Amino acid sequence: MLVNAFSGVALATPAEEAELDRLDKIEAELELQRDWVKYRWGKASSECYANYWVNYCLRNARAQYRKEVDPISEQERALHEVQRNLRKSIKDQEDQKRAAERASPAKAAERADNQREFNEKQKAAAARAADLEQRRKDAPKRAQENKAGTQLD
Repeated sequence: MLVNAFSGVALATPAEEAELDRLDKIEAELELQRDWVKYRWGKASSECYANYWVNYCLRNARAQYRKEVDPISEQERALHEVQRNLRKSIKDQEDQKRAAERASPAKAAERADNQREFNEKQKAAAARAADLEQRRKDAPKRAQENKAGTQLD
């Protein structure tokens, strides 16, 4: 049932994202159905322990559970396949867009400017570090000069 509704999806990105949202809602509904089936299974299996024929009752409850959960599982598998295809399509389109942006001359110029600014900052930092090292080397001499110049007699 769901396979027919989801086959052959080739839409634009906004439409694909809307379709993905719709599929997420369907997935939530299927999860709710699965939770109810698990609830009924748990209730039936706990009731079986009140009976004398526990294994027979559990076997029947398990068969009923499988009968209810198998169609849900099939729908989920079909749904997940379509979701994977949509996500792959969206990712491919985004990758193509990113590749086109990277190849644009404006981005190349921006990268060159960023590299130039980075190199300038590296040179300035190296100059500051060299200046600081020189000041550290000269510190004893400056301290001696300050001491000699500030004596109060």
